[in-house]
Amino acid sequence: MFTFLLWLILLVLCAPLAILAIVLYPIVWLLLLPFRLLGVSVNGVLELIKSFFLLPSKLLKRI
Repeated sequence: MFTFLLWLILLVLCAPLAILAIVLYPIVWLLLLPFRLLGVSVNGVLELIKSFFLLPSKLLKRI
């Protein structure tokens, strides 16, 4: 909602820039999508490595 209000203010102040922002937003989102997927993948691999290192301590806690 806040972003929409900012866009409305931009539309009032400078309509061509607001229209350009609306047109370019999906393109930029599509360009950044692979980096988000890469970030999720790297985060998953790091969590897996962390769980391997913490497994012995978790097993010792149960004994």
